[in-house]
Amino acid sequence: QVQLVESGGGLVQTGGSLRLSCAASGRTSEIYAMGWYRQAPGKERDFVAAISRNGGNTYYANGVKDRFIISIDNDKNTLYLQMNSLQPEDTAVYYCATNPRYRGAWQRDADSWGQGTQVTVSS
Repeated sequence: QVQLVESGGGLVQTGGSLRLSCAASGRTSEIYAMGWYRQAPGKERDFVAAISRNGGNTYYANGVKDRFIISIDNDKNTLYLQMNSLQPEDTAVYYCATNPRYRGAWQRDADSWGQGTQVTVSS
């Protein structure tokens, strides 16, 4: 099993930026991809972005592609999500995941999940 610990969430103003981090430990050799999901109040958990282990391939949800950047430090087993131009609708708990599934669309299942970090964007 892989253990994931997210950090970097917080409260920001509309238009601001945050950088989330996710540190992976344990059986990290089993990781072939990592991703970010988010769950807003009263809504289901949604896919945000994913990246292959070596960083060669990135994938984004349509609503965040031009604002968010996913990256990975393979040597440090750390995943990042740079979030720019944040809007109130980005307010959610953001979760890190290993090996998220793609079956024609990004699925909600993954091998491991972090506990989440809160991102709040105020007007």
